[in-house]
Amino acid sequence: MSAGSVLLWVVLPYVAVTIFIVGHVWRYRHDQFGWTSRSTQLLEHRLLAWGSPLFHYGALAAIGGHVLGILIPPAATGAVGIDEDAYHLLAVIGGGIAGAATVVGFLILLYRRATVRRVAVTTSWLDIAAYGLLAFAIGVGTAETLAVQAFGDAFDYRDSVGAWFRSLVTFQPETESITDARLIFQIHAISAWPLYALWPFTRLVHAWSIPLQYIGRPYILYRQRYPAAR
Repeated sequence: MSAGSVLLWVVLPYVAVTIFIVGHVWRYRHDQFGWTSRSTQLLEHRLLAWGSPLFHYGALAAIGGHVLGILIPPAATGAVGIDEDAYHLLAVIGGGIAGAATVVGFLILLYRRATVRRVAVTTSWLDIAAYGLLAFAIGVGTAETLAVQAFGDAFDYRDSVGAWFRSLVTFQPETESITDARLIFQIHAISAWPLYALWPFTRLVHAWSIPLQYIGRPYILYRQRYPAAR
């Protein structure tokens, strides 16, 4: 392994993940009042009602596809009867739908933030940096799915990008697999790490604040303070 490969494919991921974890701990301990999405729903709701669900559900589906494709090796999917052709078809259809929803929702949210003055003035430089990194990662990922996997010469990233990523998870890092991958897959893999490093310091922290307690909480009963006038 060359020094450049180690720096790019081993040091950068571990540093980014370390900042991601330590940054969240620090943010929670010192800025709990700032741990919020800084909702702008009261400032504009029509575009938000379309863009937010498309982006969030599309992103969740895309993350699920990444987990399936990167963390789970081909031998595991093959063991349950999903051969390579079936997996490729599932990845293209599912990834295409998830990517389209994410892109459309993200563009609506960007348009809203750029054109609605009351929303634009609430945007910080950290928000701009996060949006830029998200836009780049989403754009490369969408191009990867459509231009290569769907309409181009399909590339088996599970034995290259996936093998490299799993080597990081098991703390046995290697760089040969990822350096043999196609350039667009390498760019997409790199684009995630700056976003992870910035994540704890932006409004993206609200992703970990899902109010699951709402599912089991008692009903809220509303009663009149005074009897109704007759």
